[in-house]
Amino acid sequence: MGFLRNLSTFLLLLAPISEAVSIPRASIPSTDYDALVVGGGPSGLSALSGLARVRRKTLLLDSAEYRNGETRHMHDVIGNDGTVPAVFRYNARELIAKYPTAFMKNATVTSIVSVNGTNGTYFLTTDAAGETYTSRKVILATGLSDIIPDTPGVKEAWQRGIYWCPWCDGYEHRDQPFGILGSILDCVGSTMEMETLNKDIIAFVNGTYTDENVAILDKKRPGWFTQLQRYGVAIENRTIMSIERVQDGAVVHDVATDTEFDQFVVHVADGTTFNRSAFITNYPSVQHSHLGAPLGVKIYGEKMDVDPASMRTAAPGVFAVGDANSDNSTNVPHAMFTGKKAAVFLHVELEKEYAATLLSKRDESLIEERMGSELEDLWKRLSKS
Repeated sequence: MGFLRNLSTFLLLLAPISEAVSIPRASIPSTDYDALVVGGGPSGLSALSGLARVRRKTLLLDSAEYRNGETRHMHDVIGNDGTVPAVFRYNARELIAKYPTAFMKNATVTSIVSVNGTNGTYFLTTDAAGETYTSRKVILATGLSDIIPDTPGVKEAWQRGIYWCPWCDGYEHRDQPFGILGSILDCVGSTMEMETLNKDIIAFVNGTYTDENVAILDKKRPGWFTQLQRYGVAIENRTIMSIERVQDGAVVHDVATDTEFDQFVVHVADGTTFNRSAFITNYPSVQHSHLGAPLGVKIYGEKMDVDPASMRTAAPGVFAVGDANSDNSTNVPHAMFTGKKAAVFLHVELEKEYAATLLSKRDESLIEERMGSELEDLWKRLSKS
């Protein structure tokens, strides 16, 4: 209510000016939607919800591909701890569907083009079925894809005993024999993340314990080897041949204590085996979609570069949220936060464009003087409320 009240007050301040001039209304393009959201995970749903709350006509297109799609349960999401991700998304869609300006459709977007029309710039989005949609703004909530190695057993257990986020899955495997999978360059950081949860740790570095990597670590993390020794971490450098599941934590678990009892056998090149209950990984991730770059979105380190204050990209009218953006936080609560933030700033951006049409061209400087940064400041006020 505070946001709309402030906005109403602001437009009333402009009223005396608009009465004194002609009112051109041709500078806003006519489109199907105010905004189009690509991606139906937590960040995309949050953006849709935020825009629906201020009656922005918004379409969400969802390819039904989710980074946490195989995860047994979500965790560290207030009010949804232990919720199955598919149930979370279903409940969110059911709640958002009550808003008459919110629209959702299962579709895979194949292209988005920025169009310079006679009444201003808009976006033309095309899906795999050839359907097209026009919108004034775009939010990319397209997520990341993890690059999982071909080691037998890893893909089969992905997110079910082998995971990348300690906050999402670590607690359920606390105080169990634990493994780190990935380069030796990353094992110190993973050890520090997991030490409060697991003490019996083996770092399976899969042949990356080389003189070259040791030199890098000596420069980057002086004393790293001593640190691992004091943590009690063993380094296993032999090539991993397979990771065999021998017990499924989805079947063998203790609901009362939130404990999952997965069991794995790690087979290395010389036939030696190791028993572990769970693993954290250090595998790379990449953009799940490449829709941003053709629009002019800058990509840094496999992330869409944004202004973290607003989630705007370098491409005018394009916002990027969730795991795919460059603020380097990848979890469900943060994804929802970025979606809401983008919704607020997108709404403000649209309203500024509308406010500008209330005045003639010769009064644009007066608009800027009167508007200042008042609307931008509303985000800060919303954050404090």
